[in-house]
Amino acid sequence: MTDPWIAALVALFLWWFSTGAILMVVKYADRRGPRSGRIATLAALPMLAAGLYAIWASAGVGSVGAVYHAFLGALAVWGWIELAFLTGVVTGPNAHVCPDRAPEWERFIRAWGTIAYHEMALVAVLIGLWLSSEGAANTYGFWTFAVLFFARISAKLNLFLGVPKINTEFLPKALAHLPSHFRLAPMNWLFPISITALSFAVACWLERIFSATAPADVVGFSLLAAMTALALLEHWFMVLPLPDEKLWRWMLPAPKTQSQERRPEDAHGL
Repeated sequence: MTDPWIAALVALFLWWFSTGAILMVVKYADRRGPRSGRIATLAALPMLAAGLYAIWASAGVGSVGAVYHAFLGALAVWGWIELAFLTGVVTGPNAHVCPDRAPEWERFIRAWGTIAYHEMALVAVLIGLWLSSEGAANTYGFWTFAVLFFARISAKLNLFLGVPKINTEFLPKALAHLPSHFRLAPMNWLFPISITALSFAVACWLERIFSATAPADVVGFSLLAAMTALALLEHWFMVLPLPDEKLWRWMLPAPKTQSQERRPEDAHGL
C-alpha cells in the first residue's frame, strides 16, 4: 500500500464507488418522498461521526495507515454533507425556479440562496479541520477535504457562469429548481483559470511525491494528486461530449417515465 500507483487506484475506486453509493441512496429516498431523504441523512450520521473521529485520531500519527485513515475520514465527512444536500436536508432558503429573464445579480443571489446552508456547512468543517490539524504530524485529512472543497466551488461557479454541457440526470426532486440557475454557454472566463489552477495543483502534488522521503508522505501526496486529477477530469466533463453519466447509471434504478413537475416560481426572490 506504499506504492503511489496503488494509492492513486485506491483514490480512483473510492471516488467512483462513494459517488455511486450516495447517488443510489439519494435516488432510493427520492422515490419515497422528502421524509425518506431526512431518514437517510439521519441514518448516515454515524458515517459523519466516524469520519471526524478518523481524522482526529490519525492527526498525530505519521504512518501510512494513518494517512489512509485520514483520507477515508475526509471522504466520509464530505460524503455525508453531500448526502444531506442531495436529499434536500441541508440546502438553502431558496426553493424556487429562477426566471429566465432575471438579471445577472438577481440570478447570483437566487443561486446562492439555493445552496447557502450547504456552503456554510462546508466552510465550517473546512475551518474546523484546519484548526484541529494545525501543526499535526498528519494533515492529509484536512488537505483532502480542502481539495474537494475548492474543486467543488470552482465547478459550481463554472456551472453558474455557463458551460457547454450540464448533466442534471442525477438531481433529485428536492433540487429540481437548481438547474434553472445554471447556464449553457460555449465558454466562460473562469474555466481556463480553473483548468490551469487544477493542473498546477496536480503538478505540485507530483513534485512532492518525487521529493518525499517518508512512505507516508508518498502515499499522502499520491492520494491528493489523484483526487485533484479527478477534479480536473470532472471540469473537462463540462465541456467535452463524453457520456460521463454512464460511470454510475448502471448502479441506479431505472428512471421513471413520467415527467417531474417544476416548483412554482416565486414573485419576490428569496
